[in-house]
Amino acid sequence: DNADQRLTPLAHEMGLITAGRAVLFHAKQKALSEAHEQAKALRETPRALAKFGFKINQDGVRRTVLDLLAYPDIDFTDLCRVWPQLQEWPFFMRQDLEAEAVYSGYIERQTREIAAFKRDEGIRLPAYIDYTQIGGISHEAGEKLAHIRPATLGQASRIEGVTPGALAAVLAHVKRARQTIGK
Repeated sequence: DNADQRLTPLAHEMGLITAGRAVLFHAKQKALSEAHEQAKALRETPRALAKFGFKINQDGVRRTVLDLLAYPDIDFTDLCRVWPQLQEWPFFMRQDLEAEAVYSGYIERQTREIAAFKRDEGIRLPAYIDYTQIGGISHEAGEKLAHIRPATLGQASRIEGVTPGALAAVLAHVKRARQTIGK
């Protein structure tokens, strides 16, 4: 539900929106930014949240509005019992914060996976690897890797039919081989 946030700046650059629409968009962005800051600042202890009926780990770690919205059984209405001022927030703010909370974990994980891939992309693959003997690789992927003989993990990733799981298996195999050789 963030199409307007992603596309309005582009439309503005191309002269496709009116000045009035631009003013409204910037006001909405400012309001959302302030709401995000408040959502990060409003925090409570697990013990205090338990008094409101929240079932969360009693680990002593304070939870923010955004932390709590990431739980599948907690919604904005629940949070208004803890922080009554949230009732004043317009629907679009609530919706935006709920979406951010739900998807932030996925985005963080994907960002870590991309960083790990970029780090591992240049790993050299030894010419002697028998791809057909590596567990976790389909017969088809093993044959393609054996036939093409990629020089790096990045090259292997661009071979059609070589899955992320197969790449992980190849990477694990190469790392194990290096540890064995290094001993």
